[in-house]
Amino acid sequence: MPLSFTFVGAGAVGGFFGAMLARHGQDVRFIARGRHLEAMRAHGLRITGPLGDFTVHAPAQSDPTRFEPADVVVLTVKTYDNVTALPIVRLLVGPNTVVLTLQNGVDSADAVASVVGQSATLAGAAYIATAIEAPGVIRQTGTHRRIVFGECFAPAATVSARVAAIADALTKADIQAEAVADARPAIWEKFAYLAPFAAFTGAARLPFGPLWADAETRRLFLEAVDEVEAVARAHGIALPAGSRQRIVDYAHALDPSTRSSLLIDLQAGKPIEVEALQGSVVRRGRQAGVSTPILATLYAVLKPHAGGPIRG
Repeated sequence: MPLSFTFVGAGAVGGFFGAMLARHGQDVRFIARGRHLEAMRAHGLRITGPLGDFTVHAPAQSDPTRFEPADVVVLTVKTYDNVTALPIVRLLVGPNTVVLTLQNGVDSADAVASVVGQSATLAGAAYIATAIEAPGVIRQTGTHRRIVFGECFAPAATVSARVAAIADALTKADIQAEAVADARPAIWEKFAYLAPFAAFTGAARLPFGPLWADAETRRLFLEAVDEVEAVARAHGIALPAGSRQRIVDYAHALDPSTRSSLLIDLQAGKPIEVEALQGSVVRRGRQAGVSTPILATLYAVLKPHAGGPIRG
């Protein structure tokens, strides 16, 4: 039986993955707001990029009470919106609903579990380069569309049945789904790349290419990756074998014009995910007695912009 999905957030990440599922016949609904919601209702949600251009017409609402509980609620809003998003998630959950969080950082699963319970919570890491080009239009760059996800509170030796069922639906929608028994190492592996990537691009106000091309900046970036790995290890999480080399390979292959979502938000005058990324590394490192000098410095640089533009 096909699964039903409700995406809390129809932005660059949730909108893309939800549109892929809807394009391939899955039952998809979106919680959205503002001009983006109005455009989706009027013209559908349009995806453009190297995988082809297409438009889907899926139900979209700002009011979660207009939707019945779905089989899977997917949380993709920025972490700074959780104060409003988590109560919406609670309203969308029925007795058999699972919530899959794809939010950045390593704190989201705990936040979701605080409102729906650990048994209803799954977590994962999304690898996708997308941005809202205009209301109702999402542009993808590159061909990565990968989600690695699984159980996060009661992992077993093998992939759970519910994770396997969701992975099957994603794969049928041409999404590169990787189901794992324990999501935590995969989430921390992405975190080890994303926290430095967002920090360096945000602090420099530059895309990644010029930073990676400079030998000294590249060295410091990789030292920042090592800082996150040390924090993970101190918290009992072993990153998957070969993680550092995969990060290096990924960085080498990345389009030089790629900006982190933190930099995109910063340049657009929006709040930034500094607390969920660099702030989390620093706090967790301090808690475990692990020094994080590079990310602590960049956290201090970015922290004043957490809520958006600084008013002098």
